[in-house]
Amino acid sequence: MAASQRITHVLIPLALLILCVLMVLFPTETWHAGVRGLSIWWDVLFPSLFPFLVLSELLLGFGIVHFLGTLLNPLMRPLFRVPGSGGFVFAVSCASGYPTGAKLTAQLWEQKLVTREEGERLVAFTTSSDPIFMIGAVSVGFFHNVAIAPILVTSHYGAAFLVGLLMRFHGNVSVKDKQSISDSPSASEKVHKNRLLRAIYAMHEARKADGRAFGELLRQAVSSSLRLIIIVGGLVVFFSVMLELLVQTGWLGGLYAITEQLLLYTGFPPALSHSLVGGLFEVTLGAKEAGGAGISIPLVYKAAAAAFVLSWGGLSVHAQIMSVLSNTPMRYGPFLFARAIHALIAPILVLVLWLPMMGGSEWPVLFQNGAKPELFLYTPDWTQILFSGIGVLGVVLLLLLILSLMSPFFLPRRMKK
Repeated sequence: MAASQRITHVLIPLALLILCVLMVLFPTETWHAGVRGLSIWWDVLFPSLFPFLVLSELLLGFGIVHFLGTLLNPLMRPLFRVPGSGGFVFAVSCASGYPTGAKLTAQLWEQKLVTREEGERLVAFTTSSDPIFMIGAVSVGFFHNVAIAPILVTSHYGAAFLVGLLMRFHGNVSVKDKQSISDSPSASEKVHKNRLLRAIYAMHEARKADGRAFGELLRQAVSSSLRLIIIVGGLVVFFSVMLELLVQTGWLGGLYAITEQLLLYTGFPPALSHSLVGGLFEVTLGAKEAGGAGISIPLVYKAAAAAFVLSWGGLSVHAQIMSVLSNTPMRYGPFLFARAIHALIAPILVLVLWLPMMGGSEWPVLFQNGAKPELFLYTPDWTQILFSGIGVLGVVLLLLLILSLMSPFFLPRRMKK
């Protein structure tokens, strides 16, 4: 056993023992933090994740993912070096948020639709927040200003797109890449030259290969989705308690001081340190701290801090991704690198796009000469979250399909291996 592994095996139990002692010393704070984490899971994460996890498993079993993959392959392969089914993963991730992208990527790997490096590229740019959370919880609930929603959404998904373009250079073209299902001529390509007919044939073959009856497929989809959503909830509660204990013991003081010095050195308000440090651990807390950072801080800097937190995702999301990918050969390192790049690009996009989109004020240019949107309090509503997510899923898929149909006009027909 290597020395680093021996040290890890000692440090992890020691850290857990210290955490147990702190929970005994701060029982009230531990209880409140656990309830807060459970509330976040039940009010926001459960309704936004669970329906889409079940739906995505059903679509995968019925071959719809293979159908969309064949249609989207001419777009996704040259741009991101992932198969066309990655477009479906990206659309569902946009609608439901993390960790849906990692879950679907793991399922694609199990069906041998992606290689390890393709999966790592796919997870890197499909791990993103959902627009309902950014608009409802962050813009309205934390900032009490729905006007910043467009720039938060634009910077977040724009940075995800750029991360996807950067991660296409991850990994070499291996023998497995050359022999992958998505790259090699499939049976459908030999039978049908028309792309739509190939897609229908691929869906039919995938459904025959799956073979499960609808009742069995639905039961397994609900069962696996419940297991994942319970794991997500447990991790949210755990990190909420851990962060609260770190706050109560004052151990975050040093990290706050270091972050304040870095912000001063780069010319940003040091008061944003609480948002950035909180966001390192838990995305909801970091975004809430950004929204309540104080009226003396320009809104553009608070929005940039929120964009950083949303793109990094917090250690809670990182733990969720590691849990999902634990049964696959996909590594955590490329995902960590992609999160760091995403968290760097997103706030830069906020600063760059602020004047074009906001016109130097706290309101979008669209509303400056007309009625401004009303400010209101955000109350999570399951029906609104579900139908809004379905709308986002449909819009993203439709956009990807249109771009795929137009791809022969602006992308090479075949990518060189």
